[in-house]
Amino acid sequence: MESLRALLSANPAVSLAVGGLIIGLFFGFVVQRTNFCTMGSISDMLSFDDSRRFRAWILSAVVAVVGAQILHHAGAVDLSKSMYRSATFDWAGAILGGLIFGFGMVFAGGCASRNLVRAGSGDLRSLFVVIIIAIAGYMTIGGLFGPARAALAQATSINLKGFGLADQGLGTLLAHATRMSADTANIAAAAALALIVGGWCFADARFRASRMHVVSGLLVGLAVVAGWALTGLAADELADSSAGPASLTFVRPAGDALEWLQRFTAQRIPGFGVATVFGVLLGAFLGAVTSGRFHVATFSDASDTRRNIFGAVLMGMGGVVALGCTVGQAVTGVSTLALASFVVFAAIVGGGVLGVKTMERIA
Repeated sequence: MESLRALLSANPAVSLAVGGLIIGLFFGFVVQRTNFCTMGSISDMLSFDDSRRFRAWILSAVVAVVGAQILHHAGAVDLSKSMYRSATFDWAGAILGGLIFGFGMVFAGGCASRNLVRAGSGDLRSLFVVIIIAIAGYMTIGGLFGPARAALAQATSINLKGFGLADQGLGTLLAHATRMSADTANIAAAAALALIVGGWCFADARFRASRMHVVSGLLVGLAVVAGWALTGLAADELADSSAGPASLTFVRPAGDALEWLQRFTAQRIPGFGVATVFGVLLGAFLGAVTSGRFHVATFSDASDTRRNIFGAVLMGMGGVVALGCTVGQAVTGVSTLALASFVVFAAIVGGGVLGVKTMERIA
């Protein structure tokens, strides 16, 4: 472990950029070839009573939890330093942002990561959606929508330190409620979650029999684990690593990627998040070409254009308010056992269900 840390730390900026590109490429290739889709999983359940893709999404989170916690306890990454484990619990942002994101992804035909994959596969409509997500996300961070977002967070956030809690991790909450040590409580929480939720995934015979869905969940989860390992081992050596370790997420990084393209001469080596965005595009391109599914497509009509723009704006706004997306919170965030990540996950699913029902009514 220490030899790998020394290797990555020799040039951390390059390590994060190259590693992020490779992890993103792997993720994009896997999603393209297996048809892993979080929005589609909700639609499958509601329209066809088929939960296989939803169970694949849940399995990816379970794998990410197990892998991330192993890395944490091995000293490869300190998850308590990630943005997810903050002592500030923004419950309103988690609920509202998740609902908005989930509702929007239905109108845009998929979440941020899915649109990145489709863009890499030749869908110009999805490329346009990703650009709008990026712009709307930046507008919500510090642009036109920024003051409203900040005011909401300030009015509704709860500082858990006032309750004697160091952060919002489930292990921290369990340790506070029992006599367990923090490490023991963290392991207990992760183990219980993995056994119960993982058992639910494989309780379905159709899911067990579907190799593609099982493999997609395993590999997407491992991609998130790889992101934690890379940033945990390399990021501490960077002067600007105050944001803490990170892994796959696609709303803010889409905006960062757009900004990097415009300001390349100011910072020639992209950060981890930007590199993963380009990696996903490249991985999806390779997956589409090698499977014979690369096809250039665009909007079918003006109504299709308006619907996708609407969904993209909602995803950009909701993803920033919720601090993540169907991957950034529901897999990456959940892997840290952060309370808000579970709330966002549930809100995204709720928003997705509402979006599907709304689309059925207006179709």
